[in-house]
Amino acid sequence: MKIIVTSIFVQDQDKALAFYTETLGFVKKHDVPVGKFRWITVVSPGEQDGTELLLEPNDHPAAKEYQKKILADGIPATMFGVEDINYEYNRLLENGVSFTIEPTKMGDLTIAVFNDTCGNLIQIMQK
Repeated sequence: MKIIVTSIFVQDQDKALAFYTETLGFVKKHDVPVGKFRWITVVSPGEQDGTELLLEPNDHPAAKEYQKKILADGIPATMFGVEDINYEYNRLLENGVSFTIEPTKMGDLTIAVFNDTCGNLIQIMQK
């Protein structure tokens, strides 16, 4: 068994797709109409057959409340691994991304947390 798709709630699918592809650098894998929403997934550019991230609309009241509460409490919705956290931090800053935690060493890891502009905090981590 392996993880093939994981999801993140987003407030606006078009805005999320633009942010996750244009700003973060992921590649759109699927964009399929499903009723009033779409099945939109992105993948890492170097692993296009790898795990997909579903940009799921937060249309359900429970999803909206969950997203709102973890954001308010400063809890990242998900985590992405990076090779060079200082490079990514500076690259994202140059692209206007707002960080809530600058690169911070925690044992063998270094983490940083940014706002994805779609209702989530995202943590990046370098091992």
